[in-house]
Amino acid sequence: MERGPGGEVTLIKMTKNLSDKIIRTLIKHYPDAKPDLKYGNLYQLAVAVVLSAQTTDKQVNAVTGELFRAYPDFASLAQARRADVRRIIRSTGFYRNKAKNIVDMAREVVENFSGKLPGTREELVALPGIGRKSANVILSMGFGIPALAVDTHILRIANRLAYADSRDPLVVERELTKFIPERLWTHAHLLFIRHGRATCRARLPLCDGCPVTGFCASPDKTS
Repeated sequence: MERGPGGEVTLIKMTKNLSDKIIRTLIKHYPDAKPDLKYGNLYQLAVAVVLSAQTTDKQVNAVTGELFRAYPDFASLAQARRADVRRIIRSTGFYRNKAKNIVDMAREVVENFSGKLPGTREELVALPGIGRKSANVILSMGFGIPALAVDTHILRIANRLAYADSRDPLVVERELTKFIPERLWTHAHLLFIRHGRATCRARLPLCDGCPVTGFCASPDKTS
């Protein structure tokens, strides 16, 4: 929010110029923003992304070492016993559904794509456990295809910074990509996640130390 000459509160309206300022500021503040999930190839990325649903990247990283040693590719995971996979990934939460999804995903990749992860959004979202957000992460991080995945951090920040006024991830994605240049979609995704974890938290955001507090339109603002 801003205050006008008479002290009245006015809403900040997003513009291309304002968005550029926000992104430049976040780049300067978080120069080392990078993915927190650990992966070495497309197979590992796809599995890690599915496991990351409703848990932390740290928790996923804690189990994928053992998982990838036991099942180093789609072909081996496709043959895995779900009970064995459940044991390994149990600590990530929702482990029964996740084990089913990653084994079924591996089977479909082997059967329908000769063991190679497909590289289009339409094909990815048809695989078990992969929705639009996960597909966008895989496209941008794995294939280098511009995409902007919207998770809970990005949804929250996009609304607080007046990029969007919606709880619908698809609407928020559309609004973000309207103002952020395509070449920066992947980087913006990483910047917003880092900002959401470090500063613009869901509860008790650290507004006093926020680098973009002057651009914030949120009623949650504490300063």
